[in-house]
Amino acid sequence: MNDETMGQEDAAQDAEACAEALESLDRISLDEIAFDDSGVDVQDEPETEAQSDDQDAGDVEPAEDEADHEDAESEAGNQPESDTGEETVLLDSLPAEDSLTRELPGLGSAPAVDETIAMGDIPLPSVPSAHEAEVRHRKMSPKRRNLMVAGIVAVALVAGGAGYAAWNGYQQEQAAAVAANAHTMMSVQIGVHAAGLDCSTGSKIPVQVSGQDSDGSSVSETLYVDEHGRGIKLLPGDYTLSIAASPIAADGTIYTVPTTKTQVTVKSDEQDLSAQATFKLKVPSADTVTDDQIDAAAKYAEEGGASSAATAKVLQQAATARRDAAVNAVSAQKAQAARDADARHKATDLYQLDIPVEWYGKVETWQNGSTLCIYLAGDSDTPIVTLVAVREGESFTPDEGDTVLGAANLGNGYTVYASGPVYPYVVPQTINGRTQDPVSTYPMDTAIELVELTTGNRYTYSQIKNVLVGKDGKADAATKLETDYLAQILLPSIKAQD
Repeated sequence: MNDETMGQEDAAQDAEACAEALESLDRISLDEIAFDDSGVDVQDEPETEAQSDDQDAGDVEPAEDEADHEDAESEAGNQPESDTGEETVLLDSLPAEDSLTRELPGLGSAPAVDETIAMGDIPLPSVPSAHEAEVRHRKMSPKRRNLMVAGIVAVALVAGGAGYAAWNGYQQEQAAAVAANAHTMMSVQIGVHAAGLDCSTGSKIPVQVSGQDSDGSSVSETLYVDEHGRGIKLLPGDYTLSIAASPIAADGTIYTVPTTKTQVTVKSDEQDLSAQATFKLKVPSADTVTDDQIDAAAKYAEEGGASSAATAKVLQQAATARRDAAVNAVSAQKAQAARDADARHKATDLYQLDIPVEWYGKVETWQNGSTLCIYLAGDSDTPIVTLVAVREGESFTPDEGDTVLGAANLGNGYTVYASGPVYPYVVPQTINGRTQDPVSTYPMDTAIELVELTTGNRYTYSQIKNVLVGKDGKADAATKLETDYLAQILLPSIKAQD
C-alpha cells in the first residue's frame, strides 16, 4: 500500500472519529458547556475557600482532591496535543505520584507502563451521564473547558480537511486520467475489402486522415492499414478518412481506389470503426491500369506502405509487368479476332456476309458464282444452309428435301434465299426410323452437333426429340427454331457487294 492510499484511509478514520465525538457532544445540553464564567465562578469560590481553611483536615480533602485530579487527568488524556503554555502549567502541577509514567494501581509489582501514547491510539471518550457531565462541568476551569472544546473543534477541522483533501485528490486523479486519455494514441480498425491482397508480401493500404483531435489541433496525415483494416493510431477526435492510393499486391495487382470519404469519431483504444468506415477496392482489368496509377501506388508504398524502398521498387516492377502482359494479351486477342473475322467473312459477286461466331471453326464453305453453301466441317455432303441470289420477279425452288429458311433483300434488284434441311426435325425422325425417305442417316455425335448448330445451342438433341418433335412427327415447332435462329444471326449480315 502506497503513502497516498494510507493517507486517504487515515483521513477517513479521522473523519469518522470526529463525527462520533461531535455526536457525543450533541447529547450534552448547551447549558452544560456554556461559556458563561459567572455561574462557574460562583460555584467554585466556596470550594476554594473551604480548601484554604481546612487544610488540616487531610483525611477527607486529599481523597476528594485525588478524585478531582483523576477526573482532570482522565479529561486531560482526552485533550488533543497542544503546544500552549496552559497545558504545560497543568502538567507541571501534578503530584509526582500521578506522573504520566507510573505504576498502575492494583497491579502490585507489575512493570511500569508508559501512558504517553500517540494521539491516534487514544480511544474516543464514552458519552457521560447527565450527573457526570454536571460534576465535570462544575470542577472544570473555564480555560480548561475552552481548551477542550477548542481541541474537539480542531480535531473536527483537521478530519474534515483531511476528508476534503482526499476527495479533492480523487477528483484531481480522475481529471488527470481523463486528460491523459485525451493525449493517448488510440488504435482503431476500419473495414477494407481488397481481393487477393496480403500486406505481408505486398504493400499496405494508404489512408488519408484529416480532422481535429481533442486538443483542437488540425490533423492531416497518411496512415497505413493491412488487409484487415488495422494499423491506424489517433488521438481522440473527429476525423475524415479516405483511400489515398492503391496498394500493390505481390503479383503486381493494382486496385481501383474508391472515391468515398467517411467521417468517424475516435473515443477509445481498440475501437472498431468498420461499421462506419468500410472501403471496397476492386480489381480492374489489368490492361486498363495506367502508369499514373502504378506510380501513385509505388510512391505510397515507398513512403510507408512497404517494408523498405527496395521492396516498393520490386512491387512497382511487378505491377508494370502485369499490366504490360495484360495489354499484350489483349492486343493478341484483338489481332486473332481480326483474323477470325476475316476468315468468317465471305463474299460473292453479288453479296457478302459473315459466318456466325458460333459456327466458326465448325463449318466450311464452297462457292459457285452467286451461290454459297455452308456445310459441316469435313463433310460436304451435309449442308447446313445454301444461299442463292435471285433476281426480283423470278421464283426460287429449293433442292429436294430442303426448306426455305429465310430471305434477305439486297436492295439492288436481288434477293438472297437461304434454304436447307430442318435438322431439329429431320435428325430425330431419322434416328427413330420414322421418316420414309430420309435424306441421310447420321451418327449420334453428328446428329447432336447439327441440332446445336441450327439452333445456336439453345436446345439439346434430347429436348428437340422428346419435347418439340415428340411422337406426332410434326415439324412446325422444330422448323421455327431454325428459321428464328438464322433470321437473328445469319440473314442480317448479308449485304450487297460494294
